[in-house]
Amino acid sequence: MTLDLLFDGANIFVLPFWALMILLPNWGVTRKVMESYLPFVALAGLYAYLFVNSVDPETAQSFSNPTLSDLARLFADERVTATGWIHFLVADLFVGRWIYWEGQKTGVWTAHSLILCLFAGPLGLLSHITTQAVTKRFFARETKTVEQATDAA
Repeated sequence: MTLDLLFDGANIFVLPFWALMILLPNWGVTRKVMESYLPFVALAGLYAYLFVNSVDPETAQSFSNPTLSDLARLFADERVTATGWIHFLVADLFVGRWIYWEGQKTGVWTAHSLILCLFAGPLGLLSHITTQAVTKRFFARETKTVEQATDAA
């Protein structure tokens, strides 16, 4: 497989997971799919493959004590850039999954945070933390945890 095919495939691979969490968060299938770690295993496996194939003695030396100019030079290599991008895909999806489960557990709205996380991971995380704090502070009566709702039943 070519590097372009692996890169494109990884980008497409994550989209159904994001779509389920954003568009169908309460669907049983979404919950079942998001319980699994298999998407992360697949992406981490691809990351490991790309990492091993992009590290040579020169890149290892540059990564061991990086400067900004070293990193800029390294990321000019398509192999290193693809590896870095897969790193972002894995990390962002993992954070998105955490946001999703926090929303399921607490009843806090997550769609906006998940969309931000898809496109700019740390901003999605910040959005969710802020949304959760505002919701807890101003709308505490309206949101019950799943445990409280189950205990009341």
